[in-house]
Amino acid sequence: MHLRYQFRLYPAPCQEQALARAFGCARVVFNDALRAREQAYAAGLAYLPDGELSKRVITEAKKSPERVWLGEVSAVVLQQALADLNAAYRNFFASVSGRRKGRVIAAPRYRSRKDRRQAIRFTRNARWKITAGGRLRLPKIGDVPVRWSRTLPSVPSSVTVIRDAAGRYFASFVVETGNEPLPQTEAEIGVDLGLTHFAVLSDGRKISSPRFLRRAERKLRKAQQALSRKTSGSANRRKAAARAARLHARVTDARRDHHHKLSTQLIRDNQAVYVENLCVNGLARTGLAKSVHDAGWSQFLAMLEYKAARHGRTFAKIDRWFPSSKLCGTCGKVAESMPLNIRKWGCACGAVHDRDVNAANNILAAGQADRLNDRRAQARPGLVPAPRSEAVTHPDAARSTRSVEGISAL
Repeated sequence: MHLRYQFRLYPAPCQEQALARAFGCARVVFNDALRAREQAYAAGLAYLPDGELSKRVITEAKKSPERVWLGEVSAVVLQQALADLNAAYRNFFASVSGRRKGRVIAAPRYRSRKDRRQAIRFTRNARWKITAGGRLRLPKIGDVPVRWSRTLPSVPSSVTVIRDAAGRYFASFVVETGNEPLPQTEAEIGVDLGLTHFAVLSDGRKISSPRFLRRAERKLRKAQQALSRKTSGSANRRKAAARAARLHARVTDARRDHHHKLSTQLIRDNQAVYVENLCVNGLARTGLAKSVHDAGWSQFLAMLEYKAARHGRTFAKIDRWFPSSKLCGTCGKVAESMPLNIRKWGCACGAVHDRDVNAANNILAAGQADRLNDRRAQARPGLVPAPRSEAVTHPDAARSTRSVEGISAL
């Protein structure tokens, strides 16, 4: 398994200038290569090969007076910028042809010098190294101090130097790690994600939603207002933009830390974790968009997935259309409707359910049934008589029992 380890860098002022020069040269090479391919396409010429493109925008460009300063940075940085462009084109072509699943990927775009987030990559060919004193030695930049929070599990093959929007520098290493199985445990848990509570567990525990963005809204609003009043291109505007970016970075860091701690706890204490396959993109287009983005469900589920794979745990997502909230966990009957303002409800069988805890228990039962392939498990609603309006004779009226159950659950 490949994992990314990221550490904070503290470059000196002269090293910051060298990094800024490297960021700018990588951006120029990327844009020149993209422009060359677009011009060739507009002229009806063949797709420029990678070797020809490298020769044109790097080797020959260094000899021209307009691009002679490309020689002031490591050649590996420039080659990696071309590698990023080639990867972007491959992903774009694979998405257009249908070979790549998921959302459609757009064509590569030009990189802007006004983008506050910049990155460059050094491979082994650049001869970078970690010194005996714990500093990161980068070619034509120098020995940069690093704050090591943990040791690297293996020797990394490359390092990416990142400058984020808040002006912080990071060294990102991708290393190959082995699995670290945890001791077996009998506990299994279902997780129902929400907005009122970030997560409700099948054992009855409710994890409150931190709402990091909501809590920082007042400071963010003032920072954005101050930024909007500054003159474009002025030093005061750059300072105001940096302050707003730092506030957003604090929110992002706090959310990531919360997700890491909670996901680690769930994976450590349970042999299997089951969650609902939420349509986050669809929910982000509703009136709850800000709260959905503030919760960060996708990031949390991604952490659960890779930690479960690394530590020998089971992680599974149940069907998105499974009526976990409307299904009675006692008798298996599905309620006709369940508005969001109803937090507790009673079934005709006499059972009274907490909406979220009942949903978490149903998610647990559905996940166990799917994993064990136990068709007798009560994980889906039973047969429900069709209304008279649907009891008609029609060539398309015949449906399987599973389809009737799905329709009645909606």
